[in-house]
Amino acid sequence: MLRLSCFLGIGLAACGCSGMFVDIAADALAGDGQTYASDDDPELVRDALPFALKTTEGLLATEPDNTKLLLAAASGFTQYAYAFIQSDAEQLDQSDPKAALRIFARARRMYARARRYGMRGLSALHPGFAAAFAKDRKAAVARLEASDVAMIYWTAAPWAAQISISKDDPQLIAELPSVEALMGRALALDEAWGHGAIHEFYVAYDAGRSEASGGGRVRAKKHFDRALELSHGKKLAPLVTWAEQVAVQAQDRKLFDRMLGRVLAFDADSAPEFRLANLIAQRQARRLEARAGDLFLEE
Repeated sequence: MLRLSCFLGIGLAACGCSGMFVDIAADALAGDGQTYASDDDPELVRDALPFALKTTEGLLATEPDNTKLLLAAASGFTQYAYAFIQSDAEQLDQSDPKAALRIFARARRMYARARRYGMRGLSALHPGFAAAFAKDRKAAVARLEASDVAMIYWTAAPWAAQISISKDDPQLIAELPSVEALMGRALALDEAWGHGAIHEFYVAYDAGRSEASGGGRVRAKKHFDRALELSHGKKLAPLVTWAEQVAVQAQDRKLFDRMLGRVLAFDADSAPEFRLANLIAQRQARRLEARAGDLFLEE
C-alpha cells in the first residue's frame, strides 16, 4: 500500500545537493516501498512517514519537475491521509464530532496537496496537460499512456477521497467527472496495475452509485471479483469495502460478518508484500465489527 521508501536523503535539499544526489534520493523515495509495505508495525510507519514526505517536498524545491518525486509525494500524502488521518477522524466521529470535523479538514488538505502533486506530475510527463484537462478532459486524457498509469491513479485517488469526505461542498462534488475521466483512462490503459488497485477503487465507487448513474452492486461485484483475482486473494481492502459499502447498504448482516470474518482470519504474514496494508484493513474491520449494532437497523 504505502509506496514511499526513505532511509536516505537527510538534509540533501538543505545542503544544496547536486542533481545526481537528487536523482538517487528520488529513486529511493519513489521506489517500490517494500521497507514500509512489508512492515508489521503501522504506528512505526505512521511516525516515520511525515519525515519522508517533508524530505520529498524539500527535494522537489530543488527539482520541481522530477516525476519520481512528484509521484512519491502524490502517493505518499494520499496514503498517509487515508490510513492515518482520515482513520482517526472516522474513529472519533461518534464520540467527539467536533474533533472529528477538524481532523477531516486536515485529511482534505492532505488529499488536495496530493492531488496537486499528481497533476504537476502529469504536466511534467505531458507539458500543458493541466491546462488541456481543464479545457477538455476527454481530449486531454486521450494523450495519456500506459506508462503514466501510476501518476494517473495517484492524481485521481486523492481527488476522489477529498470529494468523499466533502459532502457539504457542492463545488468540489461537481469535480467528480474529472476523477471519472482520469480513473477511467487508467482502467483502460492497464486494468491490472497495482495488483488490482484500480478495480479496488471501482468497488467502492460503483457500490455507492445507482445503476441508473452507471454503478450499482452488479458492476461493483465484477470489480470486486477482478480485484481479488489480480491480488490472488492476498489483499484484504476489497473485503472490507464490500462489508462496509455493500453489506451495510443492503442491511445484510450475514454478508457483513462473512466478509469481516475472512479479513480477521487472514494471516498478514502470509503475504509480506501487502502486510502493512492488510494490518490496516484488519484494524478497520475490527472497528466496523464493533459498530455493527449501529450499522444494522434490526439491532
